[in-house]
Amino acid sequence: MEATRSIVVLSCLVLFTCGICSAQLSKGFYSQTCPNLETYVRSAVSTKFQQTFVTVPGTLRLFFHDCFVRGCDASALLANANAEKDHPDDLSLNGDGFDTVIKAKAAVDSDPQCRNKVSCADILALATRDVINLAGGPFYEVELGRRDGRISTIASVQHSLPQPFDNLDQLNSQFSRRGLSQTDLIALSGAHTLGFSHCNRFFKRIYNFSPTNRIDPSLNLQYAFQLRNMCPLKVDPTIAINMDPVTPRTFDNQYFKNLQNGMGLFSSDQVLFTDQRSRATVNLFASSEDAFNSAFISAITNLGRVGVKTGNQGEIRVDCTRVN
Repeated sequence: MEATRSIVVLSCLVLFTCGICSAQLSKGFYSQTCPNLETYVRSAVSTKFQQTFVTVPGTLRLFFHDCFVRGCDASALLANANAEKDHPDDLSLNGDGFDTVIKAKAAVDSDPQCRNKVSCADILALATRDVINLAGGPFYEVELGRRDGRISTIASVQHSLPQPFDNLDQLNSQFSRRGLSQTDLIALSGAHTLGFSHCNRFFKRIYNFSPTNRIDPSLNLQYAFQLRNMCPLKVDPTIAINMDPVTPRTFDNQYFKNLQNGMGLFSSDQVLFTDQRSRATVNLFASSEDAFNSAFISAITNLGRVGVKTGNQGEIRVDCTRVN
């Protein structure tokens, strides 16, 4: 008995070190305390979606950034003098993502039975699922039971997020530290079928890639010249470019078809096709939207388990932007 217990404890410790120890998350976590939770969140997200499509990539990106920095604990939503959201890597997070969570939280708390019983981290996870589905992506059940973190620092963001010039080894290192596989990495990268970036994030690829190549040779030349037209030499960092030039408002597998055609906006996108170790998965997802959707559901579920706080850890914030 003692030996068995030791193995269980050790297993959980191993899982915790890689960012996943999710035994306390469950799909029906609020079935008794707030049975209409998902209806409230879906309604608020749908209203926000009708107001602006930016709700979709804004919410999805917020969830990714939150989970990758301190685990999925809504620390990215906190506003203080030294908050994560003020780090340069987070300054591009769109305000509509934050507003979506705040509106959904207000909708949930409008029911006295639910008030202050649902974490901001869980509301963000549900809102992320809903924006994906509203944009044409798959519907999936969300594991719930996260608690909100109390710490948010600029320093914690440093070296925590993948960068647009990362190679496959660097990307795999970032993801594996969080218990995520290369397949998870490729599937989650497919979310770049939505949203936009700014010229300064890929400027070097189209003007000054190397001493011998002004344009990144992995980039489709016609696409490179289109990007140059949209991003002139004197870069205006406020210019926004769609990540997916073909179907930028639909969650589909077009991203992977773009990679096959040399139209990945970032080097970290295109490398998924140029590197032989990941090309086969890109080709699979490009050829089968069902295969991509299935892998994406698995990947975002795994992402939602990273570094979660459950039970007596953390808190349930009254206001998502500040600790209780």
